[in-house]
Amino acid sequence: MPQESSTTVEADILERCQEAIGYRFRQPDLLRSALTHASGANTRLSSNERMEFLGDAVLGLITCEQLYIRFPEYEEGDMTKVKSSVVSRRACAQFSRELGLGEFLFLGRGLNAHLSDNVPDGMLADVYESMIAAIYLDGGLEPAREFILEQLCPEIESIDEGNSGGNFKSVLQQVAQRELGATPQYIMLDEKGPDHSKCFKIAALIGRFTHAAAWGRTKKEAEQRAAMNALAQIHGEPLPFEHD
Repeated sequence: MPQESSTTVEADILERCQEAIGYRFRQPDLLRSALTHASGANTRLSSNERMEFLGDAVLGLITCEQLYIRFPEYEEGDMTKVKSSVVSRRACAQFSRELGLGEFLFLGRGLNAHLSDNVPDGMLADVYESMIAAIYLDGGLEPAREFILEQLCPEIESIDEGNSGGNFKSVLQQVAQRELGATPQYIMLDEKGPDHSKCFKIAALIGRFTHAAAWGRTKKEAEQRAAMNALAQIHGEPLPFEHD
């Protein structure tokens, strides 16, 4: 293929990507680097791996800032749990998919032919983080914040809507619908204690899978804890509440 034709194709990809993300780069080389998978790079240092590292940090900063501002009543542990839900690897992959970043990736020839349109979630999450870094390096923190919040705000707002005791159930509903295509249901598994001081054991059911149950002094508390257990299981984290 003539060099001019190859250059034209690359310029078209970069142009379409900028339109998709709503940001125009002053330094297009940063965008090119953000979209370059290790398989399509001459060396690992010229791939987007270093940018992923920086982008992850910027994403974490903006997310923590938003949670700190929006939820002044949350303790550190509460904010940590919510952060792990709204910016999980699966969430980043979904943000990337919504922006169509997978179609702009520069991959090695063999990998490009193998993947076709089915880009793995891990690769999608990586390019989303590297894109954050590229925008940050090109324009600074403010445009990076705007880019992140475009996807993140709906997730955070869903927590805000359930702020009066319903936050983790609200988070789980958003995560389950986005990542698993199902709406959580809550099932009572057990109860114990006298009528004036009962405890309830409740589990979140998503699709056909019953997540780890949790005990609570009220049904509402048990459902909140069950939602937190389900979020932990979905994201491969330790259970915050024992279910036995």
